[in-house]
Amino acid sequence: MSKTYMANKQTVEKKWFVIDAENLVLGRLSTEVATLLRGKHKPIFTPHVDCGDYVIIVNAEKVALTGNKLADKMYYRHSGYPGGLKSRNAERMLELQPQKVLEESIRGMLPKTKLGDDMYRKLYVYVGPEHPHQAQKPEVYHLKG
Repeated sequence: MSKTYMANKQTVEKKWFVIDAENLVLGRLSTEVATLLRGKHKPIFTPHVDCGDYVIIVNAEKVALTGNKLADKMYYRHSGYPGGLKSRNAERMLELQPQKVLEESIRGMLPKTKLGDDMYRKLYVYVGPEHPHQAQKPEVYHLKG
């Protein structure tokens, strides 16, 4: 009887991927990126080990939202004080902080644990086509579908 393979921190090889978000639908892009960050695309996936890859997203301001989401989708934050609820719609959020739209979407799809926090730290989102990670030699990743 053979033993089940369990990956560990030392045996996992992490790659770097760069994704151009131009004209990609927010939700579809986010699920694919969350899968890459978790490592579920690898045959060695182990739930209790961070076996995901690093992901760089460029052109965050050019991501697409379907339907009426630009006007209807709201982003909320709270200062912690009474009456401290602030809200913005997706259109305003894309104007002011386009990287936050992608970061929040992807963050919500990762585990809500310390391991999920480690996975989230491997995500880099940039406005515009440039990124400072050329030294890591990232591969261009094309979304399936």
